[in-house]
Amino acid sequence: MRGQPNHLTAVAVSTGVPKHYKVAVCSELGKPLNIETRPRVEELSQGQVRVAIHNAAVNFADILTCAGKYQEKPELPFVPGAEFSGEVTELGEDVTSLRAGDRVLGLCMPGAEGSYAQERILPEISLYQVPSSLDYRGAAALMVSYCTAWMALKRKAKLKEGETILITSAAGAVGLAAVDLAANVFNAKVIAACGSPEKGAIVKQKGAHTVIDYRTESVKGRVKEITDGHGADVIFDAVGGDVFKDCLRCVAFEGRILVIGFASGDIPRIPANVLLVKSCSVIGLYWGSYSMRDPLAFKESVNGVLQLVKEKKISPHISRAFPLSQVNEAFQFVMSRKSVGKVVLDIASDASLNA
Repeated sequence: MRGQPNHLTAVAVSTGVPKHYKVAVCSELGKPLNIETRPRVEELSQGQVRVAIHNAAVNFADILTCAGKYQEKPELPFVPGAEFSGEVTELGEDVTSLRAGDRVLGLCMPGAEGSYAQERILPEISLYQVPSSLDYRGAAALMVSYCTAWMALKRKAKLKEGETILITSAAGAVGLAAVDLAANVFNAKVIAACGSPEKGAIVKQKGAHTVIDYRTESVKGRVKEITDGHGADVIFDAVGGDVFKDCLRCVAFEGRILVIGFASGDIPRIPANVLLVKSCSVIGLYWGSYSMRDPLAFKESVNGVLQLVKEKKISPHISRAFPLSQVNEAFQFVMSRKSVGKVVLDIASDASLNA
């Protein structure tokens, strides 16, 4: 039975398995990753689960970490990657919520080896069942972007039905998730800003009411025009720099600006006098930190997003998948700003890893 501890699984599934597995390793900051072989841990500890990784997502934070430009700086060498999907292959003692063969998704937390690997051993409490409507790629692409956007809109901004929200970098992974949630769950009026007509078309398909092209239009001017001078009630900004300055100029009276990231590389200075005059708020969010600082809020965000997937209200968009052996090409694809939504790594299907 699913609810009973399974003490025999580890023995049953470990017969004849390989003694080693492959990982992508960052050995030197700013340099390409290498594929290396690691010895397989033979015995699981109590409460641990072995997962065969099918897919891992490529997040901008992974790229920054490998360049030494992220706030978290793991000791070299390290295996990067956070979110993943895979299949349970082995259970340690006293694991009660999972069984061998279950499809799961989860995060490799800071301080632990990352998800760019053929397998990982994780605590049972860090794994979640994949909804039947998602394949492995979609499951790997879900957690960071959608849970960040869900917590930002629900917990931080308290976005209300009918409010107008401006979402910058709307074709990016977290931006497109925010568009999906704001339009299809919160029933807000979504103004999406992105960098090309092609990206704008996909953003509109996700539910944006109006699209602003950074390259040819003024964000401030268009928001004021669209809202008849009122401004955006909520602004979801993952860009920073000059874009954030435009956001500050077009936020509504008593509006809320969500600071999600700084894709431009420019961390803006915030003039406090503008906050005073507009009676507006600037609210930061680092979703990953909630896993340690407020685990209940973290779990609530994950369960909330998974429920919305089960109800078929949201779905992640994947622009491209690369085999793990081409992880450096995947990094370049994201850095070149060609991606829309998420880029994932195919791991279980990468035959070159078993050569």
